[in-house]
Amino acid sequence: MHLPVLFKEVLHELTIKPDGIYIDCTFGRGGHSRGILQQLGPAGQLLALDRDLDAIQSEIAQELLKDSRFQLEHCCFSQLQQAVEKRGWKGKVDGILMDFGVSSPQLDNAQRGFSFMHDGPLDMRMDCNSGLSAAEWLASVSEEDLVQVLFDYGEERFARRIANAVVTQRLEKPLETTRQFVDLLVEAIPFKEKHKHPATRSFQAVRIAVNRELEEISSVLDQAVNVLASGGIMVVISFHSLEDRIVKRFIRDESRGKYTPSKLPLQAEELAAIRLKKRGKAIKAGKQELADNPRSRSAVMRVAQRK
Repeated sequence: MHLPVLFKEVLHELTIKPDGIYIDCTFGRGGHSRGILQQLGPAGQLLALDRDLDAIQSEIAQELLKDSRFQLEHCCFSQLQQAVEKRGWKGKVDGILMDFGVSSPQLDNAQRGFSFMHDGPLDMRMDCNSGLSAAEWLASVSEEDLVQVLFDYGEERFARRIANAVVTQRLEKPLETTRQFVDLLVEAIPFKEKHKHPATRSFQAVRIAVNRELEEISSVLDQAVNVLASGGIMVVISFHSLEDRIVKRFIRDESRGKYTPSKLPLQAEELAAIRLKKRGKAIKAGKQELADNPRSRSAVMRVAQRK
């Protein structure tokens, strides 16, 4: 059975109550959901969300849906609060898990366009039925906006050279496949980083832009606090510094309120603004997991508790 990143750590931090209500915001291959269900009693409830229709229609999903305690919804995780409110669960949720990033099936399927290691359509959408594909986005984005995306989301030092190459190329023929994009990147980048493919940063940046990933994260974090019960747990796994920075700052800000006088005691209204309590330090994969699953090396898990 496939075990997702930080599987044991997630279950430990969620401190699952047998009769609790839990939400897996990123169902993926269902590993975390399966683990949560195994610890729930007959009265427990688990709702999983995923914007990827392939995940919703997978054999794993159909198998778990035979369990009356499990529900699955096809939506972005920024629609978390809406999904919770229609079930009457607002303020009653005992734990929420968010596992950001691209799943292994998405990377392994060349037709999805996420991987620069396989040739396929230049798509990169988490939900193939909505929004612009990466090819469509690259065909229409302005050169300056592309420079900004590559620099901000990919920390790509050659962002301007790459953006200029994309704009020049699309005047002749728009990019349509991952191989065409990779070849353009290899040609545009003059210096190659050791142990890093030249397409790595740009593929990450374009994927984040196409799926509005950082906006989704900011939205779901706030909604998670809104729907958690007092004492409810929020567990978040990030896979790159941009994601983790948003999560870290959110937990920090929600743990200390809107105002942070350096010397004076907090006033009553400032104390009321504190919605979360940080739990422990960031958690990373142990030696055994790193050996078994190289993808876990970039995973950072942060945990907070609703006040």
